[in-house]
Amino acid sequence: MASTTHAEAIKGVEAIFERYLLIAHSQNFTGFDRHLMSTVAIIDAGPEGSVTFDLLIDERYSNINGVMHGGAAGVIFDMCTTTALGPLARPGFWDFLGGVTRSLNISYLRAIPIGTTVRITSTVMQIGRTMALIRGTMSSRDGSTVYCTCEHHKVAVPTRKEHLEYRVAWDGLWEGKGKGKGGEAKL
Repeated sequence: MASTTHAEAIKGVEAIFERYLLIAHSQNFTGFDRHLMSTVAIIDAGPEGSVTFDLLIDERYSNINGVMHGGAAGVIFDMCTTTALGPLARPGFWDFLGGVTRSLNISYLRAIPIGTTVRITSTVMQIGRTMALIRGTMSSRDGSTVYCTCEHHKVAVPTRKEHLEYRVAWDGLWEGKGKGKGGEAKL
């Protein structure tokens, strides 16, 4: 089921965060993407496969020069562009974290000073059964300054069975529309 409404698109993105945080909490996972997934704020999402976030670039993302480290942009774009697949996901099709990264190409245009809240936009440009292309932009909140852009190529892989054991509200939406096998969701 692809999302058909704005509200469902937002729920599709929220479901990724909810499941990620449930899994991370249960495993006491403290990897570098956990902070991002705990603090990035969902602003909007669209049923065509788009999502907008705000994120404070704090010292966790910095280099010694007092600006965001280029590697930090990699993890931010990796996670935030992947979530744009959420509104398009259905059981067995780009579910949960949307596969693995094939390539992530970032163009750095301007340094981001620590303490800046950035607006991150992600849009699915192409999606197929096994591959997807998502574009991302990190800019000032008003859009007047573009800090960096990316193209993120993804390859679909099956979601780990143990990750599907963590149920979220989105599972019920799929079940309610009769998309799961035997009445069970396969988000």
